[in-house]
Amino acid sequence: MCGIVGYVGPRPATKILVDGLARLEYRGYDSAGLAVAHRKALRTTRSAGRVDDLRAAVGEDDQPGRTGIAHTRWATHGEPSERNAHPHTDAAGRIAVVHNGILENADELRAKLVADGVTLKSDTDTEVLPHLVARALDAGSSSLEEAVREALRVVEGTYGLVVLDARNPDELVVARNGSPIVLGLGDGEMFVASDVAALVRHTRQVVFLADGELATLTAAGYEGSRLGPPTEVDVDDADYELDGHEDFLSKEIHEQPAALRRVLAGRLDTRFATARLDGLRLDPRELRGIRRVTFLGCGSALYAGQIGAGLVEELARIPADAEQASEFRYRNPLVDPETLYVAVSQSGETIDTLAAVEELQRKGGRVVGVVNVIGSAIARQCGAGMFLHAGPEVSVASTKAFSSMATSFTLLALLLGRVRDLSAAHGTRLVEGLRRLPDAVETALQSSDDVAEVARRYADARSMFYLGRVRGAAVAREGAQKLKEISYVHAEAYAAAELKHGPLALVDAQMPCVVVVPDDELLAKNISTIEQIRARGGPVIAVTNAQLPEGLADAVLRVPRLEPELDPILLGVPLQLLAYHCAAVLGRDIDKPRNLAKSVTVE
Repeated sequence: MCGIVGYVGPRPATKILVDGLARLEYRGYDSAGLAVAHRKALRTTRSAGRVDDLRAAVGEDDQPGRTGIAHTRWATHGEPSERNAHPHTDAAGRIAVVHNGILENADELRAKLVADGVTLKSDTDTEVLPHLVARALDAGSSSLEEAVREALRVVEGTYGLVVLDARNPDELVVARNGSPIVLGLGDGEMFVASDVAALVRHTRQVVFLADGELATLTAAGYEGSRLGPPTEVDVDDADYELDGHEDFLSKEIHEQPAALRRVLAGRLDTRFATARLDGLRLDPRELRGIRRVTFLGCGSALYAGQIGAGLVEELARIPADAEQASEFRYRNPLVDPETLYVAVSQSGETIDTLAAVEELQRKGGRVVGVVNVIGSAIARQCGAGMFLHAGPEVSVASTKAFSSMATSFTLLALLLGRVRDLSAAHGTRLVEGLRRLPDAVETALQSSDDVAEVARRYADARSMFYLGRVRGAAVAREGAQKLKEISYVHAEAYAAAELKHGPLALVDAQMPCVVVVPDDELLAKNISTIEQIRARGGPVIAVTNAQLPEGLADAVLRVPRLEPELDPILLGVPLQLLAYHCAAVLGRDIDKPRNLAKSVTVE
């Protein structure tokens, strides 16, 4: 992985390709490159740096060539370097390929090519592809698409790829298996990318490829068996602009009130004090038949699922849990037909979560998707679920999508509760609380300057503990994740009661502890945890909506009080701000943290 862009049409391709790569920088990468066909030859440029380095290397807009492909790479096989950057070509320099995914039998294929006298120039798995395509053409394939299809017959693994033949520069061939590819339909021109972000400045009419599909693109359109009809994406180019913010993470943190209003729009039923979630495609009888709910996700999606599981148990009084999607299929899970499985992914393309969905469906499980990208693989595979409508999330670290997930799961828990024993009065209280939630998040965001001051005091810490009980436990895990992701400060999260079962040995004056303290029935126990930390000299940052004893904590970050079930969403806001401001103090690359990618489409 990570970013793919391709173009065929009447305009010079280079600028379109480089600008498209710039739109995909948020996905995380370590090198970039492009290949453009001109006069039946390839002009290939690669860089081990940023897209701006590639832009400088290829020059200005008047470069020749009307068809090309480009790529930003996140290293899987081989170190980040110019020779490992994409595109890769065959020995004759005729075929160029950009590829996301992992070819699991690459070592075997490389060995066969070397044994046949081919000199490989990189350490990548991708390099075998142009050689395989070229061999298929030499062996008599009637078209580039047939040659690509022939090459892919011997490939094992995942791929989203685009292939360019210098001798047939008026077409591109694309293919997908487990890694996203989307076509963009222009007026007398065609685009292809791994993400609609690279397309929306040119077109909003797109076609998403499904696994196993191939297509040939020309300026006049596209051809491919089983491709679905074009759809219009509900984003535009302005969604990918900073809009006055210094970075996308700051923008997206402050977009949360608007994102939550979109999540809730049309989904609150005041008359019956419940939620309307028609996308689940479950009637009341089917909802009552659910005996367990299991959330499946990775990273922030997993922690949002843990919040959701707690709410389902609390409101609907049915067992619920959250599992790592990356582990699910490998432990040969017992799939219960009376369990509702909820697959959670911002991108809708997370390969581990998609694999869990496929495993569930093979075993007859009922699974719905919760994603932020319409037309994504998980959305299509599930066929039912909830769209977050959070808007494009550009920064690698998830913020508005996380809070939108947690809010969506509150709606799900409310719906499941109301078809069981949750009273109308209780439902009305939650509906009204959800209506007020966006404004409460807006109020919480006004503490950003106070959080920045706390960050200046503690950003130099080598490590931090994050602690919370019950509703606060998953919030603490997500807070620690954010700090690690963008500031590179080590952080560990524990259920607060676990502190005295081992981790307390590490607490001293150099170990700040961030304690999530809701104003609930466990307030006294959380205060006791803070006192244990203070007794060992540990600095305490309390995140709370409660009135704490004077001087209990070294710093207090406050959020508004709302309904207790909504505390996790509100208490998470200062933790996002804390991670952000720590990263800013330390001078980190906030939107593109090292070693990470936005959409994880490889195992």
